[in-house]
Amino acid sequence: MDPQKLILIVDLEATCWDGNVEGLERKQTVDDMEIIEFGCAIAQLDGAVVDSRSFMVRPQVHPKLSNFCTQLTTITQRDVESAPVYQDVVPKINQWLESYDLAAWGSWGNYDKNQISAEQRRHNLVPEFFPLPHINIKQQWRQGKVNSRSAGLANALNYHGLSFEGTHHRGIDDALNIARLLRFTEL
Repeated sequence: MDPQKLILIVDLEATCWDGNVEGLERKQTVDDMEIIEFGCAIAQLDGAVVDSRSFMVRPQVHPKLSNFCTQLTTITQRDVESAPVYQDVVPKINQWLESYDLAAWGSWGNYDKNQISAEQRRHNLVPEFFPLPHINIKQQWRQGKVNSRSAGLANALNYHGLSFEGTHHRGIDDALNIARLLRFTEL
């Protein structure tokens, strides 16, 4: 990939439960979960961040966050209640990105891609970046690394002598930390 090209790093936070989904007798799937934060960082391939933004989203199917979700993400009920719904957030993301020439978008694993696909099934709407090539940055980062089986984001940073900056499981902080790993990743 051309080193001058820009990549959009996306890290989502979504509704989640420790155990069964509220009102259901089974574990969660991406179809049960709803995006509550789009953490986005636009970066060069060397990891230099050009711009970043967090877009909070109000869930509609399960509007009340579980205690587990709030503890994991630090996103509060008040945060999501004052946020726009997914259908209103997508145009805001599109507007923010319209002046950038993105070569691809990436995430730490495939969860984020799968969650946006679930939202597409639910709302028949995705951000305009979604059809761009998706890069599983976690998989690319693992290439050639010894003992990279435990490739959580914090472990990957630690592998390079870096510590996590910000709050774990906050989309914007995770996206910015993923950007810090781009210079160690074959893209």
